[in-house]
Amino acid sequence: MRILGIETTCDETAAAVVGIGFDGRGEILSNEVLSQIAEHARYGGVVPEIAARAHVEVIDRLIARALKNANCSVKDLDGIAVAAGPGLIGGVLVGLTTAKAIALVTRKPLMAVNHLEAHALTARLTDGIGFPYLLLLASGGHTQLVAVRGVGDYVRIGTTIDDAIGEAFDKVAKMLGLPYPGGPHVEREAAKGNPERFAFPRPMQGRKEPNFSLSGLKTAVRIEAEKIAPLTASDIADLCASFQAAIVDVVVDRTRVGLRAFREIAGHPAALVVAGGVAANQGMRQGLQRLAVEAGLKLVAPPLHLCGDNGAMIAWAGLERMRLGLIDDIGAPARARWPLDTSRDEAGAKA
Repeated sequence: MRILGIETTCDETAAAVVGIGFDGRGEILSNEVLSQIAEHARYGGVVPEIAARAHVEVIDRLIARALKNANCSVKDLDGIAVAAGPGLIGGVLVGLTTAKAIALVTRKPLMAVNHLEAHALTARLTDGIGFPYLLLLASGGHTQLVAVRGVGDYVRIGTTIDDAIGEAFDKVAKMLGLPYPGGPHVEREAAKGNPERFAFPRPMQGRKEPNFSLSGLKTAVRIEAEKIAPLTASDIADLCASFQAAIVDVVVDRTRVGLRAFREIAGHPAALVVAGGVAANQGMRQGLQRLAVEAGLKLVAPPLHLCGDNGAMIAWAGLERMRLGLIDDIGAPARARWPLDTSRDEAGAKA
């Protein structure tokens, strides 16, 4: 079984082919990603119209490259998977329209995949873990703790009530004059700094409900930065180190509470999983590894090239859904918002 996956929800155009190996495990046959960072860097963030046009310009040849590197043609595929949301609607439409056209012409099954579900299932592609497991989904737009009980069966345990983790990293980077995208630059500066110089707050720490709040922490960084301006290179490194240390403490505390909530609704987790762009942060991985050891669990984190948006995770989610007969028709809509746990009210939360 071989599935083509297409991803265009934000500022990466991606296409991949994923299959099943001889051992029954997922196998990435090709994974092509073209980033738009250079196009958006001058604006300090993603410009939706520029993103959509960039997807249009490259998607055809990126799909052709993914097929070539997987040593297969369209006729060899068993299905077409595409991220149908959530994301920037112009970009989502580019990928979805392309996937529908391929599915129509080839008469292959179409799987309209939730981008968040693709992140949620990546651990099964890379590590073959079973259900259920606790997922920390952390990216520029999403921060959620989710009980993953099966394909299509997700219960959101906690979420952010304001900024997502990646959003907080990007905003702190911008206020400190670091380049876009901010997260990796904050992490690099943090490695050079003193995490104990600034006593930043740990919002929501100790609360019974496993939610996150990061806007106050971001404000605390701004206040300290304004106090000591103009900033030296050492000041920036120390601010980043202290900010990241606070984020890690918050993530570990909130995830620990999330594990307690998980056990009440889904029993013992098979693993603790972190996914999304922020999962690439080594400080956060180390903190979660300590928590996993404390809880007697395995920590599963994707390899760095699968933390960001990519076609392989979309193809794998499509493969998982196709094996269960979860096929979509040609009328599948593009969605700017698409909660992973559809039973929960998303009002007031970034999800």
